Amino acid sequence: MAKKKSALNRFFSRCAIAMMKSTSGWKQSSRTRVANWLAAVAWYAIPKRRKVTLRNLELCFPDWPAEKREEIAKGVFRNLLRAAIDHSVLIKGTREEVQNYVKFEGKEEFLKLTQEHPVIVVTPHFVGLDQGGIGINTFYRGCSLYQPQSNPLWDKVFYDARKRFSNPVLIPKSNSAMKEVIRAIRSGLSFYYLPDMDHGKRNSIFVPFFGVPAATLPMVSKLAKLTKAKVIWGIAETTPEGYTMHLSAPLENFPTDDAEADTLRITQELEKFILKHPDQYLWSHRRFKTRPDGEPSVYENL
Repeated sequence: MAKKKSALNRFFSRCAIAMMKSTSGWKQSSRTRVANWLAAVAWYAIPKRRKVTLRNLELCFPDWPAEKREEIAKGVFRNLLRAAIDHSVLIKGTREEVQNYVKFEGKEEFLKLTQEHPVIVVTPHFVGLDQGGIGINTFYRGCSLYQPQSNPLWDKVFYDARKRFSNPVLIPKSNSAMKEVIRAIRSGLSFYYLPDMDHGKRNSIFVPFFGVPAATLPMVSKLAKLTKAKVIWGIAETTPEGYTMHLSAPLENFPTDDAEADTLRITQELEKFILKHPDQYLWSHRRFKTRPDGEPSVYENL
């Protein structure tokens, strides 16, 4: 039975990958229409993700009407499905095609900064983060952490897409991964870092994220201090035509001697970016999975 299920999973994965790749030459409006249709199906077909998304929005925006939270949640599904389909451009497009598809603000300043300092690009979980990361690879070689996918077929697709241009250093997540990251940064490579995931209580601190205590690694502050790197934001915005990656100027007075204050600052600045495009943030992951001692799960019975 397990072998039959595995064979079916491989079959459907191959079909989905082939269908996704086939859209690479489509107009963006056509891919967006297909994504919107798939999102409407997924809204009912994946109830767990729908409930987690709505729960996160309820926790973070309790003053919003339920209708607004549902509207934003449905927008998240549409943007997520669109970003998934849009990977076809990243997988099959030429360097020039990807550069035309993923625009950059602050590119020249970023390149100049990398010539003078190691750089940490703090890239939160907006749905276009892969587009931004692979877009950077078309003109600059950096490094990032890599989480292998449970499905080996999809894992190969995403891994190969991230390695296509400039052969970036992809460091598999492990207990020793940060040692490799530090070595890579000290060697002169910029580090593409995702700061806003729940990695459990070990090494995390609780900082408020839209008023809700969230387990957060104080890694940006610690890495910057260890490597003397400059820290910038990399915010991936989904646009009607493609994507825009906003690369900021270096954060001033960062890091300080207070890693917790630095982490709170990063979180508060992230909140401001999210409020500009709340339906482009990955609300579907369980950001508040780890709770402070004595607090019950916020995802009970979902």
